[in-house]
Amino acid sequence: MAGHSKWATTKHKKAVLDSRRAKSFAKLIKNIEVAAKMGGADLAGNPTLVDAVQKAKKTSVPNDNIDRAIKRGAGLTGESIEYTTIMYEGYGPNGVALLIECLTDNKNRAAAEVRTAMTRNGGTMADPGSVAYNFHRKGVIVVSAEHTNEDDVMMAVLEAGAEEVEPHASGFEIITDPSDMVKVRTALQEAGIDYESADAEFVPTLKVEIDAATARKIFHLIDVLEDSDDVQNVYSNFDLTAEVQAELESDA
Repeated sequence: MAGHSKWATTKHKKAVLDSRRAKSFAKLIKNIEVAAKMGGADLAGNPTLVDAVQKAKKTSVPNDNIDRAIKRGAGLTGESIEYTTIMYEGYGPNGVALLIECLTDNKNRAAAEVRTAMTRNGGTMADPGSVAYNFHRKGVIVVSAEHTNEDDVMMAVLEAGAEEVEPHASGFEIITDPSDMVKVRTALQEAGIDYESADAEFVPTLKVEIDAATARKIFHLIDVLEDSDDVQNVYSNFDLTAEVQAELESDA
């Protein structure tokens, strides 16, 4: 029975991973459709579409799916793409701030799923504006440290308008004004530095350190929120010390 239990656990884990991969694909496709609808199907004149396509390719979304999404979004297939962006605000365990960004074709469904996920997993909804003031819209470019170092990254991007270069889990995070993101991305390419992703995100102005127990609850809540097809991004203001990160890594 032990062997069977192990097989069942492995099968369950694979099912969870496959489900998350499918949801990730669907969200990336949605981003491509919206970018193509707003800026057209020509990648040369649509930097938002370029970034959406690059992100999808790095996540192994098939090229045929990407091409179809571009055509659908740009209206080349006769289909109508109608998505609305909605931002929900709330607090997770221990008062950690959360901004929940939805891209949906059904506002009522999105609202119900976000509220249910929050109330069942230690979160509370907040009034509009009560959390958002703690966040600023910024361009965030992630660079892997595999083939470069912090000095080279800083040399490449500071004159292009980068505001900060910060250590990231596997490299560096470059923070820019959203209007400078394309310039900074181009500067990286001209310097021969590849980037993992480039997105406009909500960055907290003040971060709050949390312990490992709170982090586990926050991660679980974010996982549940992101299980919703309508939730595109969840932004938070928590910060982890090196010690807490090490403790969480030992969980795995």
